[in-house]
Amino acid sequence: MHLWYSLVDSLLPFGWLQHGFMKNALLGVLLVTPIFGLLGTMIVNNKMAFFSDSLGHSALTGIAIGVILGIKNPVWSILFFAVLITIAILVVKEANTASTDTIIGVFSSTAVALGLVILSRNGGFNKYSGYLIGDLLSISPTDLLTLGIVFVMVILLWVIIFNKLLLSSMNPSLARSRGIRVRGYEYLFTIMMAVIVTISIQWVGILIISSLLIIPAAASRNIAKNMRQYHVYSVMIALISGLSGLIISYFWGTATGATIVLVTSAFFALTFIMKLRL
Repeated sequence: MHLWYSLVDSLLPFGWLQHGFMKNALLGVLLVTPIFGLLGTMIVNNKMAFFSDSLGHSALTGIAIGVILGIKNPVWSILFFAVLITIAILVVKEANTASTDTIIGVFSSTAVALGLVILSRNGGFNKYSGYLIGDLLSISPTDLLTLGIVFVMVILLWVIIFNKLLLSSMNPSLARSRGIRVRGYEYLFTIMMAVIVTISIQWVGILIISSLLIIPAAASRNIAKNMRQYHVYSVMIALISGLSGLIISYFWGTATGATIVLVTSAFFALTFIMKLRL
């Protein structure tokens, strides 16, 4: 971290970056927003916006499980429950007993209700309300190390599996005929989503994390002409929105995650207007 602090002080001698927590937050934005931009492209392509939202909602029950078991760091219990509910949704979906959005809605609503019931017992919910909006400025060097490891793993995995994942999502029958295990790649991608949501939710917030996954990719889709542009624009929009939202929230004293979402929404509006004029 000392190297990062020195690098920022020498290259970015701005007043708002003189604080250690802002340097940490800046690095957090640089690590997490590209991941949101990448995963968001597949989420939008596969119409999984509702699914990503359910992962955020499941965090409440994950926190509640951590409280019951006495786990000091709720991230691990959130991750466990997020992966569990992801697998449960996919298993029930494969049974074809109901539409996908209905299945996700049932699981999401149940997870939220269960988490609220457990955490609100004896009026104890207030201490966990910070997870609803998140706090990017509270990110620590240890958190950044974890996020850095996840960042590298996601990028490497994306490079390795993207083509097969894209074919599996666009044409499952063709993918199977080429020996691609479609179900395995679906599980792998959704579990990857669960990990990213879990790691990021304490800084971004349950209420808005789905927006940060979806809006950059949706904005990119308005103007991209091919898959490469789709990815590049999505990552760029996510990065610029993250940096702009961080700076604006510092000077305005607003919630960082919500400010980033508003900036990202402005990008979507701009690209939508550009699409209408083309």
